[in-house]
Amino acid sequence: MSSITAEPYRQKRNSLTWLYFLLPSVLIMLIFFIYPVFLTFFYSFTNLALTGESAKELKFVGIDNYIHMFKDPTVRISIWNTLIFLFGSAVIGQQVLGFVIALLMKHKNKLFRRVIGTIVLAGWVTPEIVCALCLYSFFGDEGTLNSGLAFFGIPVVTWLFTVPMLTIILANIWHGTAFSMLVFQAALDDVPSEVEEAAVVDGASRWQVLTRIILPYIKESFVTNMMLVTLQTLGVFGLIYAMTGGGPGTSTTTLPIFMYNQAFVNYQLGYGTAISLLLLLIGVVLSLFYIRSLK
Repeated sequence: MSSITAEPYRQKRNSLTWLYFLLPSVLIMLIFFIYPVFLTFFYSFTNLALTGESAKELKFVGIDNYIHMFKDPTVRISIWNTLIFLFGSAVIGQQVLGFVIALLMKHKNKLFRRVIGTIVLAGWVTPEIVCALCLYSFFGDEGTLNSGLAFFGIPVVTWLFTVPMLTIILANIWHGTAFSMLVFQAALDDVPSEVEEAAVVDGASRWQVLTRIILPYIKESFVTNMMLVTLQTLGVFGLIYAMTGGGPGTSTTTLPIFMYNQAFVNYQLGYGTAISLLLLLIGVVLSLFYIRSLK
């Protein structure tokens, strides 16, 4: 009877075992993610500041920060710059270039893949600030690019002032393309070679093999990679700040740059946290769009 009575207790204890293993992860998530998000949400409705009268007493100001944000013309410029930077460096740059490199390396020998892979990975493993300084030196007035142009008699161009958005887009492409390349390499390796060979035997061209066999096979990898690259690109700060500082003017001021300027240059932390929630909202909306397209 005692064993029969203890059986339900033993089953209940076994059913709760998974909670013990999950608890550390849940605690880490609560402390380092949920709590900061909640705190940010709370501060966005306050006048939190580091200097001035507002720094003396924390007050609840309702939606004043959000009203000010949507009336601020610099916010609209920052949103537009963020979308341009996102589309240029993530959608067109890293996604397309990463796939093209992975496709060109498909069926190549190990030595070729190792050499090309190492060259591409160099940009990814380089710290963001180091990458920014390298590209700043490349696009600078007396940088490598202008030195090469001057050698061929071409007039020097002030790239960081004439086309600053293009320079930071190219810098981010160089820095992040390797991640997309690795994702697509793994996806392409999973495409059955027998199917490709059968299509070629049946008279399919290389374009038809690509569009009707390879791309449908790896479409889930495309969406997953797009979501990851988008979230990473939305948070790019050090690269832009080191290369242009958001300038000239506001020509490269993205939301992370504008948020930093408001929170830590103008010391308006309440307004800065409201801008950070706008950035978070954009990331959530885009992620939901990618997930929906995946289904």
